[in-house]
Formats: sequence, C-alpha cells, structure tokens
Amino acid sequence: MTPESLRRPLWKSLAVQLKETISPEKLPPLRLTSRPVDVGMLPGEMLRLPWYRTIFTNIGDVISPEILPPLSLESRPVDVGELIGDQMSHMWWTSLLRSLADAVAPERQLALELTSAPFDDPTLVSGPMLLPRWSSVIEGPKIFLPDKAKAAYSVQVQAAPVRLDPAEVEFAQVLRDEVSELKSDVRRSRFRARIWVSLAAVEVVVLVGSLFFWK
Repeated sequence: MTPESLRRPLWKSLAVQLKETISPEKLPPLRLTSRPVDVGMLPGEMLRLPWYRTIFTNIGDVISPEILPPLSLESRPVDVGELIGDQMSHMWWTSLLRSLADAVAPERQLALELTSAPFDDPTLVSGPMLLPRWSSVIEGPKIFLPDKAKAAYSVQVQAAPVRLDPAEVEFAQVLRDEVSELKSDVRRSRFRARIWVSLAAVEVVVLVGSLFFWK
C-alpha cells in the first residue's frame, strides 16, 4: 500500500510544504549508537576529479604516505593454526615427518563440549538395532516409466528462401557503419589520452629531476 503522502491532493501537499518551510517540526537531537568512521573522499568525488589530480595524488602518496592510526579490532581473534595454503607450500617430507610425529606422540586436545543431549532410548541402545528399509519409509505417488519411443518416419520439406526487407538491410548497414565509426572515435580518444598521460609523466620526471638532481 502506498504511503499517505503520495495520495494527497496537490493543494494539500503544497500547504504541508509551506507549513514545514515557515515553521518546521522541532525534532529531538539525533542519538548515534555507532561510532562514526572517517572514510575519506567518496568514490563519486574521486571519479569527478581531473586525471592530473589523481597522478599528483599518487605521487604524493608514494613520496610521503599517510600515517594511519593503529587498527582497533572489535572481534576476538581465534587461533586457526596453519593455513591450508601454507601447508601446501611446504615440501613433501615435512608432511611425512608431521604424520610420523602425530602417530608417535599425538597432540592432546581439550575435552569435546557437546551442546545436544545424549540419546538414551533403551530399545535402541540395548541389543541389535533394526532399521526399516528406505523403500518402505518413503511415501509418494507411483511413477510409471514411459514406453520406448517407436521409430517414426518424417518427411523433410525444403523451406522456401527467406526474403529480406530492403529497409531492414539498409538499417543494418547504417547501424554497422555507426558502430565502426564509434569504435574509431574510441580508439582516437584512447590514443590522445595516452599522449597526454605520457606528457604529464615526462613533465613530472623533469620537475622531480630538477629539484633533486639537476641543480
């Protein structure tokens, strides 16, 4: 069901907006239950920057990287032992020695904590356990397999050649020409972008060299 604000008439919605503009509703202060995190510049703002700004930003990060505060973990770390990738990177004799060591002196594990109650049915614990067949337990409709298909004789009729509409052929030709022209425009734009990036890189190299080496 749509909200009431979408079902209001035009004059009523205009009156409500005028009332909110003149005397807006006073709400209590916002109470944040989570800790705010500074995520820096948003991806949308980064994409709107010109290309030379990103180059200078990357160079600045390489020369003087930002010093971040230590990472604060809110979860409890769990020792999972050696990872599977590290185990597979060892040589074959290390796994052989580990297997021999486990066979001679196995590692003592803690007692297993069971979260379920034990099954104490005397009819199943004492004496042999008799289980019914799975075919007598399953309930469902009977399925009859279909008979084998008989050999059928078919007559092949040669279809008449399809005649294409001249308008459709002309439209396909125009569309193909436009696609090829668009591809060529994209290639030229990429070539120009490579040239500008190369010139910017050469300019940065010359600037850095003039500051440190060529005095």
